[in-house]
Parts: sequence; structure tokens; C-alpha cells
Amino acid sequence: MPEGPAVQRMFSGIASRYDFANRILSLGLCVGWRNRLITSVVAAQPKVVADLATGSGDVVFALKQSLPADCVITGYDFCEPMLELGRARAKKENLTLEFKQGDCMALPIPDRSVDVVTVAYGVRNFEDRAKGLGELRRVLRPEGTLFILEFSQPDRWFAPFHFIHVRCILPVLAGLLTGDFGAYKYLGTSIAGFPDADGLEAELKAVGFAKVSHKRMLFGTVALHQAQA
Repeated sequence: MPEGPAVQRMFSGIASRYDFANRILSLGLCVGWRNRLITSVVAAQPKVVADLATGSGDVVFALKQSLPADCVITGYDFCEPMLELGRARAKKENLTLEFKQGDCMALPIPDRSVDVVTVAYGVRNFEDRAKGLGELRRVLRPEGTLFILEFSQPDRWFAPFHFIHVRCILPVLAGLLTGDFGAYKYLGTSIAGFPDADGLEAELKAVGFAKVSHKRMLFGTVALHQAQA
């Protein structure tokens, strides 16, 4: 699994161009995947939401638009340059949102204090996945819900195309867009080495989550996971 400090440095270097690059590289599909996550969170009717590995707050801002005004939404990330982008946008749009430093290996969140936890494309970067998933369960209230939007492993027939994209095409295009070829080489490797949707579901059950399920998208290359504490 990746080392936390190395991942932190990598994301700090591409912070200002990260969201733009993701939209280009996914041909805009990432917006639709995010919206499916938001729809699922809204159905859970939370009062307190923590978005982890929030980056510059793409999910946080979408949640703010979709949830009631009295819902408390906080974004956590261990990459301060990413958080600064989120804070600047919130100030510009005059929105009441908090962005806090927080490592998923040891979250600065009290036990059983959050109704919903969301993580978009962050779990595969956990330094210790079992420990991180355990932290997500710790902060959720009884019967609280975890939503993970993450890359996964594709259907067998699509696997060769997916391999070429994430290991060859993606690093080059992303390097041209962000100026950092090394960062996206790592991201491609992390996608290829991540468990499939069934594998991540098994890991969630292993740390104590119940009612675990997932929905596969784009021939299985992306999955939306849902689990109850």
C-alpha cells in the first residue's frame, strides 16, 4: 500500500489542476458518478456528514447544494494545498463549509459522531486500508452509512482496454495537463492494483460493516459502495 507522506507530497504538487484533469481524463463521466453518490447520500437524510480525502471539495460543494441548509458538512484531507483551494472557493461563494486537516489513519473526529461518511477516490490511497476502513466505522453513529466511490476492476472483456488506458494513456495525458507525469503514473498503478468491488466489499465486512453492497459502473471500472456501521 502507498506511503502516506509520499501520497501527500504528490497531491500537493497537482492540487491546483487535479479536478480539471479528472474531468478531462474521464470525458466528464466523473461528474455523473459523483452525482450518483450525492443522490445516495441525500436518500440517507443525514444531519452530519464527513467527506474524507475531500481534496479541493468537489463532493462537499455538491452535497451543500443538495442537502438541507442545517446539515453540517465537513471536508477532511491530509493535503493542505487541496484544502486551501476548498476554503477559497467556499469564501468566494459565501458558503458555510469547513475544511479540516485530517488523515484517514487517525481522524480528528469523535467516536460515533457522524451520520454519513463519504470517500471519493481516496480509499485506494490509504496507507493501511484495514486501519483506515476501521477509522471510518469508528466515527459513524450506530446505523450510520458509509459511501465509497472508487475505481475498481473491469469486466474481463474490457480489461485490456482499461489496462492500456490507466497504465499508458492516462499518465501521458495527465502529465501534459498537470505538468506532473510521475503523479499520474502512480495513480494508474494504484488503480490497477486495487481490489475489485467484491474484494473491497469483503474488506468492509472484515472490519465490522454490515449491509454492505455496491453498484458497478462503466463495465466495472468504477463502483459505488454502501455500508452500514
